[in-house]
Parts: sequence; C-alpha cells; structure tokens
Amino acid sequence: MIWKGFRFGMFLQIAVGPICLFIFHTAATSGFMAAETGVLGVVVIDGLYILAAIFGLGRILQNYPEMKRVIRYFGAAVLMLFGFSNIVGGLGVSFIPTLDFHAGQTIEIVFVKTLVLTLSNPLTILFWAGVLSTKLIEENLQQRDMYLFGLGAVLSTFLFLTIISILGTFLFLFLDPVVLKRLNIIVGIVLVAFGIRTAIKKM
Repeated sequence: MIWKGFRFGMFLQIAVGPICLFIFHTAATSGFMAAETGVLGVVVIDGLYILAAIFGLGRILQNYPEMKRVIRYFGAAVLMLFGFSNIVGGLGVSFIPTLDFHAGQTIEIVFVKTLVLTLSNPLTILFWAGVLSTKLIEENLQQRDMYLFGLGAVLSTFLFLTIISILGTFLFLFLDPVVLKRLNIIVGIVLVAFGIRTAIKKM
C-alpha cells in the first residue's frame, strides 16, 4: 500500500502548484537547506491533512458548505498576500517584514512560511477524503491500509519537492542577484494568480 500511495502521490505532483513554486524559489534565493526545511513543513501539514481525512473531517466540511467558502477565501487571501509581498520585495520595497521573500532567509522563517502556505488550502482534506473513500470501496481497505497509502503519498511529496529544491539550488549558485529579483516578481505574480483562481473557483 505504501508503493500504491507513492505512485498516486507522484502522479499528483504533475500539477505544479504554489507550494512547488515556493520551494523552488526558496532554493533559488536561499539555498538547499532552507528549501528542504520548507519541504519538511509541507510534509508535516500534508500528513496532518491525510490523517484528518481518515478521521472524517472531510465529511464535516462536505456537510457545511458555508465553512468551505470561508476556508476557500482565506486560502486565496494568503496566496495573494504572499504574492504581493514577493512582487514588492523584488522591487526593493518593504511590504510586511515577516513575509518578505529575499535571499538569506533563516530556516525558521522558511519553515513558518511553508506551514502557512500549506495550511492556506485546508480543502485538501476534502480531496484526500474523496480519494481514501474511493480506495476504501474499490479495494476494501482496512484503516491500517489507509495509513500506509497516506504514508506513501507523503513520501512522494518529500521526494518530489527535494528534487525541486536541488534544481532551485543550481539557480542559487549560478544566477545573478538581479535575475533573482526578477524571479521574485515572477513568482509573486503567479502566486497572486493562484490566489485569484482559488477565490473565483466554483466548489
């Protein structure tokens, strides 16, 4: 079941999202260790979301649509806030000090930022609730099997984002600081776009 979860998780990585972009950007501006700390933050939250799905919180969200709406707008706001911070940071303007994306971020700051970004999409619980429910019916899974499937999915996230960190580190080593500032702006624009899409997306 771990292997099945791993394969499924790697398939999901094809859809590059804001978290992947943030890890790549962190590696390019702050180095591998900072980015890998962010990867650990993602793995922690994803693991908690999968556990929450197994424990049935996804069903609660399905029964209360108004809660989903609030969570969706919260997630969109977080993405756009990070995006705007990135854009003005790339322009050399201080926006919100604790959210500034710049070279030399401490490991602690990167970890907190990644936790916040990953937490900005709690509706992930609904996705995993749907996936695990389908597996439960199709393959007659026991609860232990669901834990193992979830573990495999989390391991795939760790491996994929670690590879992204390595790729981003090459930019950190070879790119000019001016180019990295432009990367800040590009990443910021994409994060804002993700936030807008999240806000207007139909549930």
